[in-house]
Amino acid sequence: MELRERVTAALKQAMKDKAAERLSTLRLINAAIKDRDIAARGEGNDEGVGDAEVLAILGKMVKQRQESARAYEEGGRLDLAERELAEIGVIEDFLPRQLNADEVEAAINETITATEASSIRDMGKVMGALKAQFTGQMDFGAVGPMIKDRLSG
Repeated sequence: MELRERVTAALKQAMKDKAAERLSTLRLINAAIKDRDIAARGEGNDEGVGDAEVLAILGKMVKQRQESARAYEEGGRLDLAERELAEIGVIEDFLPRQLNADEVEAAINETITATEASSIRDMGKVMGALKAQFTGQMDFGAVGPMIKDRLSG
């Protein structure tokens, strides 16, 4: 089932179950997808966004909530931090399993070999290949420096 359909099905189920918190988060996900659809139509893509773009949207939403939760914890607002963490849990239901450190390491090594990257100039090529294959499964902000170390070393 397409990711967008899974979100819609979960939204309907949350309405039936009267799960207000889950429903609220699912509506936020749906709104973000629709916003991106509208932007895509403006760029000439009448079909809207695909699963890869939806995964990127979900990943961004998780990252935003992690930052917010951290800020709330530092500010002593644990109630708000808990709400952000609960939203992360709902969003992560739609994301693929996150790769562990060893798997990320192996994926980087394989991609560097496959793209025949040899210098820091090839970093974009490696990142592009990783994003094409592992969107939503790894934190590319953390992966960038790891690739840079391999290619400059």
